[in-house]
Amino acid sequence: MNLIHDSSTQASGDGFEVLDACHRQTLETLATLDALVARLASGAPDAEARTMAAGVVRFFSTAARQHHEDEERHVFPALLAGGDGDIAQAVSRLQQDHHWLEADWFELAPQLDAVAAGQAWYDLDALRECVEVFVGLSHDHIELEESLIYPAARVRLGAVERREMAREIAARRRARGADAADR
Repeated sequence: MNLIHDSSTQASGDGFEVLDACHRQTLETLATLDALVARLASGAPDAEARTMAAGVVRFFSTAARQHHEDEERHVFPALLAGGDGDIAQAVSRLQQDHHWLEADWFELAPQLDAVAAGQAWYDLDALRECVEVFVGLSHDHIELEESLIYPAARVRLGAVERREMAREIAARRRARGADAADR
């Protein structure tokens, strides 16, 4: 599983390239999550299942959260300032989705941590149900962003603003990486 690395934010001249790359990685990680649940249905977590679970936890605990923060900081405010009621309603829904996804993740993460650690205390039926909700909401969320919100934001934000967005995203991620290294 490939994770979004700082090099992707440094190489990009447009913040939307970073956001789009994270969407692609999110979809790949959601597919891994689905595959993990299917694998667990056949028995206790083997080495491959543990690796899959650890990668999913790592991605949704870091890059996905950063992605939501990027949208909240850079994309949503510009659209809300535009005065379009339909866009504002969609942004409001996406902001609520961010809260629901975070709540869903808090329920899902401990079970995935158990799988990653090779523990068998997780409840497969509960895990399956949580994954179904999380994956479904994530897909709907990305679809709304890519079909309506990102195109509108690309029009609203000029090239200079999009480059500044990419620089700010990269700087924030570098700072977080340095903070994590200091712990």
